[in-house]
Amino acid sequence: MSVYSSPLEMLYKWEQETPDKVFLRQPINDKWHEWTWNQTGEEVRKMAAALKGMNLPAGSNIALISKNCAHWIISDLAIMMSGHISVPMYPNLNAETVKLILEHSEAKVCFVGKLDDWKSMRPGVPAGVRCISFPFYTEPGYETWDEIIKGVKPVEEDVVRLPSELATIIYTSGTTGMPKGVMHSFHNFSFTAENAVKLINIDNTSKFFSYLPLCHIAERFLVELGGIYSGGSIAFGESLEKFPKNLQEVQPTVFLGVPRIWSKFQQGVLGKMPQKKLNIFLSIPILSSLVKKKIKTGLGLSEASNIFVGAAPMPASLIRWFERLDIKIQEAYAMTENCCYSHVTLPGKIKIGCVGQALPHVQIKLSEQNEVLTKHEGLMLGYYKEPQMTKESFNEDGYLRTGDEGKIDSEGYLQITGRVKDIFKTTKGKYVAPAPIEMKISVNEDVDQVCVVGDGIAQPIAMITLSEAGKKKAKEEIERSLAETMNIVNPKLDQHEMLKRMVVLKGDWTVENKLLTPTLKIKRNEVEKIHRSKYEMWYSSTTEVVWEN
Repeated sequence: MSVYSSPLEMLYKWEQETPDKVFLRQPINDKWHEWTWNQTGEEVRKMAAALKGMNLPAGSNIALISKNCAHWIISDLAIMMSGHISVPMYPNLNAETVKLILEHSEAKVCFVGKLDDWKSMRPGVPAGVRCISFPFYTEPGYETWDEIIKGVKPVEEDVVRLPSELATIIYTSGTTGMPKGVMHSFHNFSFTAENAVKLINIDNTSKFFSYLPLCHIAERFLVELGGIYSGGSIAFGESLEKFPKNLQEVQPTVFLGVPRIWSKFQQGVLGKMPQKKLNIFLSIPILSSLVKKKIKTGLGLSEASNIFVGAAPMPASLIRWFERLDIKIQEAYAMTENCCYSHVTLPGKIKIGCVGQALPHVQIKLSEQNEVLTKHEGLMLGYYKEPQMTKESFNEDGYLRTGDEGKIDSEGYLQITGRVKDIFKTTKGKYVAPAPIEMKISVNEDVDQVCVVGDGIAQPIAMITLSEAGKKKAKEEIERSLAETMNIVNPKLDQHEMLKRMVVLKGDWTVENKLLTPTLKIKRNEVEKIHRSKYEMWYSSTTEVVWEN
């Protein structure tokens, strides 16, 4: 096992080498607040001393519930330095899930930060859990960060945690069932972060923009660990409304978006410049450069050299659309259980439709069912308090079962073809993988989200929600558009996969109504639960496009 530096050791490095360089930048009421490496270290050391002074048992679990902000990262490092284990939680959970995670993890302390609706979540905090509120976001009745560190002598020594020690328990958002606590050691963080930083060529001039939940492995790995290991700077978005403005102000060099973000970006561009007009401008050499520059600057991506998409499949047509604007999107593939370290496409080696080649030191193979199996030094230690579930997640050779179905081409590029568990059987006894069909349908700009189903019927049907552009169109126009998509998609499918109906649903699938995960993946089971009883009725309809009543 190679020796790598821990996140704490990287903090000490930048405290020494670049103490006055800005590490964290956060807008509050449109004013940017900044913390240098020296100031960050001082805050971390004071809170670590305060946590040590609470005389908790060594290696206690400390929860952290907040939207992304400077003190999210500062408190994470303070938990590490104090000898404890962080339990980050999504900032939009209900009280029931808050209670479940805090009780299951037996958290002794909980940092409560930037939140939209703590009032409804607060009843989930068990009695006896000590809550500390962040600066700028104080909660009535809780001790505040500033009160706790006031007069505290900071930890002076450079605390080093053993590589084998448990660093964090990450409760997955999951598209099914209750969250599971994924355990990662300091070695897992060190191994994955050091190798990734070298590979994607980021350094202390790199700028990160943090807006996807930091409690999710992708944001924590790329942005928090990426910033700490590269010595770069991390800026935060203030709110959803101010997201476009903040992104424009930051102009990051590294940016990660989920497919829905890229779709929203596209809709925003086309809202200002229709496709026909854009095509004309892009065909005129001098004008083309000016238009591309203006769009990239407007989106906040004029300086971005590492531009990623992850968490869910993205239509190839959307990647090509951005490519025409000189925005080259790199697909990435990983999961919480392998510490977000598996596959990525690199600049100059992009193969659209594939999630890239295996990262250094990653072993990959396919099972007999074409399930993607991965193995490296950074795999999870297991699920917290779930030995049986942990055992089932690995095969006899120690490979992690990802649950994803895939193909590997002759150059080692991996293509994800669906979820092993998402495959359904129609009444004809034929198996259908929905993901590739959904990707083909989502090319239609009137479609926002799509879920292909077929349980209890002879042929699949597609349930869709309309995009903002689609919602503005007449019903007849939408029907023509969807019928045309079916006519394009069906000939590309095997007979048993061909779509019988397209069903336009009334509502949207959102994080708030619990039909999307916090990383905007569809909770297929939940969507099906609501609509399964209507499949036969929709299937028996006499029109290709059906509208939900």
